[in-house]
Amino acid sequence: MKSTVSLIRADSYEVKSLRSRIETLLEPLGGMEAFVKNGDRVLLKPNLLTAGRPGKECITRPEIVYCVAQLVKEAGGKPFFGDSPAFGSARGVARNNGYLSFMEELNLPIVEFSGKRYQTTSDRFNHLRLSKEAMDADVVINLPKIKSHAQLTMTMGVKNLFGCVPGKMKAWWHMEAGKDANRFGEMLVETARAIAPNLTIIDGIVAHQGNGPSGGEPRSLGLLGASEDVFALDRAIVEILKVDPDLVPTLAAQSRLGLCSQLSQIDFVRQNPAQLQISDWKLPENLIAIDFGLPRVLRSTFKHLYIRFIREPRNAYITK
Repeated sequence: MKSTVSLIRADSYEVKSLRSRIETLLEPLGGMEAFVKNGDRVLLKPNLLTAGRPGKECITRPEIVYCVAQLVKEAGGKPFFGDSPAFGSARGVARNNGYLSFMEELNLPIVEFSGKRYQTTSDRFNHLRLSKEAMDADVVINLPKIKSHAQLTMTMGVKNLFGCVPGKMKAWWHMEAGKDANRFGEMLVETARAIAPNLTIIDGIVAHQGNGPSGGEPRSLGLLGASEDVFALDRAIVEILKVDPDLVPTLAAQSRLGLCSQLSQIDFVRQNPAQLQISDWKLPENLIAIDFGLPRVLRSTFKHLYIRFIREPRNAYITK
């Protein structure tokens, strides 16, 4: 059975226009009502990489989260907002990227992820520690940003779900699996399979190219994509960007694991990648090592804890 992917043009984050384009995007998938039922607790999982690159388009735009949260509420769901940034808290990064006015208007709770071990279908990764808040949600809506990535070539829907690994555990996985790009890619794919997002909506209105995930530059693509199948959506995006999927560890891993890897496995219900294709997407100038040695893991953990518990102001809006 083919996976369904919806791709459309979208050129504005102006809320009224964006809301209309997201509705158009989701219509052939059955609308938000196909994913959210009355009373469902719905996690909205954006990319909240950093608070330190305003204007660089490193994160999912708050307008995307706002419009999706509106649609979830109208379908009868109870949305909440969460992520586990590499440094700091979801609250602090959201505040510094302009999310809080939207959160307050919708009374949208922000949660900080905590970890718990979960079984997976993989014998190699049967000890993943994942966010209990994500695993216990009735519905997970994954809201990634299209970005180049200096370690993994590209970061899209699958990589965004690594944010469901609590902050300091990410550095540990870089140390444990980062010596082998194939193994690290498989770990990310198994994380995505364990989280099993019900819907992924990818923000490509303005993407981030070059030396990402934060050191590159904004790139206007003018597109949105959505699918129940995060693997199919990622495969479609690299086709639009003319990026060889074998260069992306997550895509290479999903192919090895028998997940969606061919365009022939996808039913494109709006536009197809050929209609949206560009030829000058910038990848990182040089890939850097995925592996974190123990000193870097310790520095990363200290930085995360320092930002979250000491440097961040304590008065940001948060609801548990």
